[in-house]
Amino acid sequence: MFIEIKKLTKTYNNYRAVNNISFEIEKNKTVGLLGPNGCGKTTTIGMMLGLVSPSAGEILIENKEIKYFKRDEILKRFNFASPYVELPKKLTVKQNLEIYGRLYGIKNLEERINDISRDLDIKSFFERKTGELSSGQKNRVSLAKSLINKPEILLLDEPTASLDPDIGDFIRSYIQEYKLKNKVTILLASHNMSEVERLCDSVIMMRKGKIIDKGTCKQLIDNHGRNNLEETFLKLARSKDEF
Repeated sequence: MFIEIKKLTKTYNNYRAVNNISFEIEKNKTVGLLGPNGCGKTTTIGMMLGLVSPSAGEILIENKEIKYFKRDEILKRFNFASPYVELPKKLTVKQNLEIYGRLYGIKNLEERINDISRDLDIKSFFERKTGELSSGQKNRVSLAKSLINKPEILLLDEPTASLDPDIGDFIRSYIQEYKLKNKVTILLASHNMSEVERLCDSVIMMRKGKIIDKGTCKQLIDNHGRNNLEETFLKLARSKDEF
């Protein structure tokens, strides 16, 4: 298995944000990480990125625990995008991409920036400060940053949150096309159920820090006797049952 999460736990004082979760991600697959606000999705992503230290459990890539990788090895293989983590606002779009490209040690950086900027249609506002951009423009720049190093593992935390339908569809289509053309494994946290059905090979449902169900979208819908993934999500999120 490419990525294995084993009994991962994170406790803050007496609050358990992530509670003994385990799951696997196959290479070149997209897995959706779903659940209501506060269920532990972002904390899980933070631990996978090495930004949050687990209280217990293991994160393995190709059977090697992530904490034993050198930092530059992880940087080469991972990247991350979220509308909730802003790039430096006073730098221009181009300056941001140049700085992150240097941090990742990208060769032929100018060529890579030009390619990704053309694909994501952000060249027209290259010289504008990032803090002055619209939500849709910021999301595209964040996605460009996340792909600057051609990562093997891409972690996306609600990449189309608060976008209008047109820009949201553009981002989803781009992610689909990028995955088809490149060998990339994606973990996608999202509240947009149609997005999850469109992009994900399988889904993990979380609530109160625990995994309460997982499977393909069709399996989850059928197992819970619902018509679509949104109805399934609402049933699980509102259930009073303990898992």
